[in-house]
Amino acid sequence: MGFLDGLMGNASELRVEEVNKEFGHLLATGERVEKAYQMIRDMFIFTDKRFILVDKQGITGRKLEIKSVPYKSITHFSIETAGSFDLDAELNIWISGVSLPIQKKFNKSLNIYELQSVLAGYVAR
Repeated sequence: MGFLDGLMGNASELRVEEVNKEFGHLLATGERVEKAYQMIRDMFIFTDKRFILVDKQGITGRKLEIKSVPYKSITHFSIETAGSFDLDAELNIWISGVSLPIQKKFNKSLNIYELQSVLAGYVAR
């Protein structure tokens, strides 16, 4: 991930092995990480059971806020692909009982269709 992408709010995909090493202790028995993305210091992790939002806080980033959202709480979601002049793709996820969606932006090189496919597979269950 480039520093400029991070400053622009774009996310980049992380290797599953790296995520398991740092956040494996958050997973339930038998739960596995499918995809993970990082924006500057913050991350969001898609597992086979839920998605996890990690908000690193403070100067050192040692303080963490971790939100766990079961897929059954997702009412709907949308993607917007990158265009010629709009260089980022977007993901919006609406959670039951919350009026505003969780919004994430991705750089143009990320395959937003792949992410949508992973999310759709779990939300449709």
